[in-house]
Amino acid sequence: MNDAQSAGDAAPLELRIDAKTFLSADGTPVEVVHDLKLRLEAGSFGALIGPSGCGKTTILKIAAGLDPDFRGQLRTPGAGRLGIVFQEPRLLPWRTVEDNIRLALPAHGASADLTDLVEILGLGSHLERYPGELSLGLARRAAIARAFAARPDFLLLDEPFVSLDEAVAARLRSELVALTTRNNVTTLFVTHDLAEAIQLADRLFFLSDRPARIIVEKSLPPPRGKRSKDIIASIGDEMRALVAQATTDSKAG
Repeated sequence: MNDAQSAGDAAPLELRIDAKTFLSADGTPVEVVHDLKLRLEAGSFGALIGPSGCGKTTILKIAAGLDPDFRGQLRTPGAGRLGIVFQEPRLLPWRTVEDNIRLALPAHGASADLTDLVEILGLGSHLERYPGELSLGLARRAAIARAFAARPDFLLLDEPFVSLDEAVAARLRSELVALTTRNNVTTLFVTHDLAEAIQLADRLFFLSDRPARIIVEKSLPPPRGKRSKDIIASIGDEMRALVAQATTDSKAG
């Protein structure tokens, strides 16, 4: 059983997963997350990092309220309005870019002005196009625009820049920083790219192998999104050493 509820306007995102278990193909229970505790202050940007297959996407789905089958507790910021961006853009192919974005708007806001949002994301000249006509980079921009159109209290992103050319990914990272800062959105970002996490985040959460738990947690110095390559490299070296030591200590224990 889990206890999910919304907190006050300035409340943090709080997630506690005592246990999350799946059944394997032969019916054997497999624990994928164990004793995980995550707290992200209102308006801050957290990055969740861990080895492939450790349970990052599972944790994100629980945080999104899409998987209530876990033992623990979820407390969401503000009114609980959620924006979510998956690895795949998941745009409706029979609707234009603008229509896909407006799908996220509440009924009373269907005619809202999206000018600022589409300009920041470079979508102004693509609103009448259909998803099949877009590059992957533009499709990801449309998915991000749809998430922000809902005016979320918190935002969840599951490796939204994977498989993109680095120049495209770099621009999207910059746009994401601008939007999350401007809108003061509490953000949890899943990535396997340590440099990307250090560039974007205020706080890093490193996961162990399955069953996943947080083994290292680190606050980063400001400013978010404007750290130099040298600083990113230095922090990266420090974090790899800390994670290696934590992993060794965990195995020894």
